[in-house]
Amino acid sequence: MKRMILRIPSSHRWLILVCSAFILTGMIWPTEQAKATRNAESLWQLELNKRYPIPMAIDSSESQNAIAVEENRLDWHVERVKSGDSLAKLFQRAGFSARTLHHIMALGQPVKALKKIHPGDRISFAKGANGELLELAYPINETETLLVQAAGDDSFSAKTDVKQFETRTDYAGATIRSNFWNAGIESGLTPNLIMSLANVFGWDIDFALDIRKGDSFSVIYETRYLNGEFAGYGDIIGAEFINQGERHRAIRNVDGNYFSPDGHAMRKAFLRAPVNFKYISSSFNPRRLHPVTGKVRPHRGIDYAARTGTPVSSAGDGKVIKSGYSSLNGNYVFIKHGERYVTKYLHLHKRHVKTGQRVKQGMTIGTVGATGRVTGAHLHYEFLVDGVHRNPRTVKLPQSMPIAKADRANFLKQSELIAHQLDSNQKILLAMAGNDE
Repeated sequence: MKRMILRIPSSHRWLILVCSAFILTGMIWPTEQAKATRNAESLWQLELNKRYPIPMAIDSSESQNAIAVEENRLDWHVERVKSGDSLAKLFQRAGFSARTLHHIMALGQPVKALKKIHPGDRISFAKGANGELLELAYPINETETLLVQAAGDDSFSAKTDVKQFETRTDYAGATIRSNFWNAGIESGLTPNLIMSLANVFGWDIDFALDIRKGDSFSVIYETRYLNGEFAGYGDIIGAEFINQGERHRAIRNVDGNYFSPDGHAMRKAFLRAPVNFKYISSSFNPRRLHPVTGKVRPHRGIDYAARTGTPVSSAGDGKVIKSGYSSLNGNYVFIKHGERYVTKYLHLHKRHVKTGQRVKQGMTIGTVGATGRVTGAHLHYEFLVDGVHRNPRTVKLPQSMPIAKADRANFLKQSELIAHQLDSNQKILLAMAGNDE
């Protein structure tokens, strides 16, 4: 055997020796299963109800980061703005110099909000180890916060942090049993949403005169949330109002204006009523007994009974051709709209416009009163076309403008979706009304 080995070349003998060493090592090296078995056996040797230290590997980088965060933790202090406070007083109370305030206000437009602080506002200050100002935070409103940070060498930077609302949609609807306002409240609408709904259809429906028992409405509107918490109501995005059997629908466009489903603007040249809906004492009637004289006299307009001081709006864009006082009409305002139309507002408590003044639709031109020959506070409203009195409730108004061609395709797609939602909601409303009967 020895001779055989010696006959093998020396280079081959070394190769055989190395291979043998590897084979021997593999035979005696424990497997993973053997490791696990030994560890398990060692666990059985531990005593019950006795604590043992457990070795843990700690990432040194994570440890260093935790230390850095602890070292960089800011010392925040909140100052509440008091009545009579100025920024100078506020900074002095917080322990900062007028020089620091000067450097911050030198930033100009980015810190403009600090010039409009109000009692009750809160400003947070972060101090450094030496009492210097490191950061300032001022909540401007529920979504915007002004942040000012030190940039070194008595310089600062500023930015406004804006939180985005989460917008959801909600639905309300009702059938009118007594009046529109009560139906709106019962459906869950807020007073502001009720008025917004009336404004959407204010060019087609006189909410003081035209509402009847059995009319119905449905509305889809936005609700806003901030960090998961309810933060208020948004815009009406679609609505339907069935008035005396006639269906009216409005869809909100991306520009904030409302259009009919086929793309015609809800806004027309004239509002149907120049006051917020309340109630009326008499309708349009060319022959009726005058409330003061008792004689049959033409009543070529509509009387809106309302409290003294209720705002009266211009029904459309135009020019004031008369603003004055007479023993019969009291304080009055006449407005000319283009070449064909004139609106008249009588018995005003106060006049807010002068002869020759230009007015816009919805602009307050005076307030309801009881001046002139009247029995109580109300607005007498007249509508003339080519010099002839017409019923403001039913007169045919000029055609509204269609939506812009560039927006039409997208609007019609959106309109179809919202119309489908309104149809579905109307079915739910009818089903609920049937269950209540």
